[in-house]
Amino acid sequence: MNKELIISANETGVNIALTEDKQLVELHTEKFGNKFSVGDIFIGRVKKIMQGLNAAFVDLGDEEQDGFMHYLDLGPYYNSCSKFMRQAMNGNVGMRTLNPFKLEPNLAKDGNIGALLSPGQFLLVQVSKEPISTKGPKLTGNLSLAGHFIVITPFENGISISQKIKSKEERSRLRRLVQSIKPENFGVIVRTNAEGKTVAELDADMRDLMGKWSRMTDKLKHIAAPQKLVSELSAASSALREVLSDDFNTVYVDNEEVYEEVRSYVKSIAPGRESIVRFYKLQTPIFDQFGITRDIRRAFGKIVTIRSGVYLYVEHTEAMHVIDVNSGNHIKSGNGQEDTALQVNIESAVEIARQLRLRDIGGIIIVDFVDMQKSENRKKLYDVMCEEMKKDKTRHTVLPLSKFGLMQITRQRLRPAVVMDVQEKCPLCDGTGKIKSSLVVVDEIEADIKYHVGQKISKRITISAHPYVQAYLTKGPVSQRLKWMMKYKRWITVKADSHMSLLDFSINGTKDGEQAQ
Repeated sequence: MNKELIISANETGVNIALTEDKQLVELHTEKFGNKFSVGDIFIGRVKKIMQGLNAAFVDLGDEEQDGFMHYLDLGPYYNSCSKFMRQAMNGNVGMRTLNPFKLEPNLAKDGNIGALLSPGQFLLVQVSKEPISTKGPKLTGNLSLAGHFIVITPFENGISISQKIKSKEERSRLRRLVQSIKPENFGVIVRTNAEGKTVAELDADMRDLMGKWSRMTDKLKHIAAPQKLVSELSAASSALREVLSDDFNTVYVDNEEVYEEVRSYVKSIAPGRESIVRFYKLQTPIFDQFGITRDIRRAFGKIVTIRSGVYLYVEHTEAMHVIDVNSGNHIKSGNGQEDTALQVNIESAVEIARQLRLRDIGGIIIVDFVDMQKSENRKKLYDVMCEEMKKDKTRHTVLPLSKFGLMQITRQRLRPAVVMDVQEKCPLCDGTGKIKSSLVVVDEIEADIKYHVGQKISKRITISAHPYVQAYLTKGPVSQRLKWMMKYKRWITVKADSHMSLLDFSINGTKDGEQAQ
């Protein structure tokens, strides 16, 4: 599969498009000055305890939004994390490696947050979900630092291997390698990208993450809450960390500063592959050059059309997303309605899986497929959807079709869905949804005719108008044009101009012997 990343940067932010075989499958946007990103670590201050919710609001230094943290989000290692924070703020250099450091007992799952936290207390937290709508960022006490091959989790000692790595031999090999390089009191999650990697590559990733942990620890000595301790990577580097693999071909960047950043990051995580990063120098906007702009306009509307004529209605509500499948002008199969419905549904399933990634739709998604009667066809559709969703790295669940022909999909929502405005202001109504009455247009034309007649400069009058208006003025046994000719004693010609908008017109007058302009 040919994978390319196209990065466009301007004064407002960075837009990142991921294509697979020249088809747009993911779009990420990062606005400069974004206050909260998933993975950011803060030292916050407890602002308010909500006993009824068993939760707390945490001041992160933003006047508009506080973070939200439930008791269960404190995590089982809260006691160890709290102890680490106090010792690090007192300047204990041993906290840079957590060696020596005695882990505290895990937190009970059925406790009361009011017994642990009080207003004004310092708290070490990480953003687990970005602000969505009116909700502030969701926080967790389970700290983690993610690299390209591994993720380190302080205050534990376990090793977890990605379930997508199926080979028992490979899982065992990776576990042995990680065990040999793992620092004390740090757990490790081995990512899918680590499959087949050497101990040197894993160790380089580990050293980079431990360096980030040490820098965070040093900041705690002098920092005053609330304040950010660790910033997640930029959108460009973060996207590379998630998608860069051996079948990843090229990264195009149109901004020199971002180009240097991305090239440096690729060099750090995949030495020797920095040549895949290329600086785009053409005058044509990069998204236009690679067809991204066209794909965005096609894919982000309320109605999404598939080439076969099938189309989808995509509706968003506060509680969920709803997608309705319509066969449209799809050419029916010769084997009957059931086979046609199956073909339409399978084509739609492929596009729906792409739409979920492209728009980063999260939460509950309900899909209303075309009804099918045969259970084997319903099973086949479910299998296709599951197979297509395997391309999506975001955590998700797909349920079989219900008896009403509905499929329920849940997809982890960490940030607001990508919204692109693909609509333009109507030139006729100027966005109001209303235009002038046709009678008013006719009255305006007649008013201009009166002006030419009153000035006595026009013996012949030529009206140019949209073809619809021209037809309205000239058709019929007693047309409006004929009425005006009889009323004003002038020869009137009405010409159709397809370049004019519906309500535009122009009038030119000529004297006898002259030609109309």
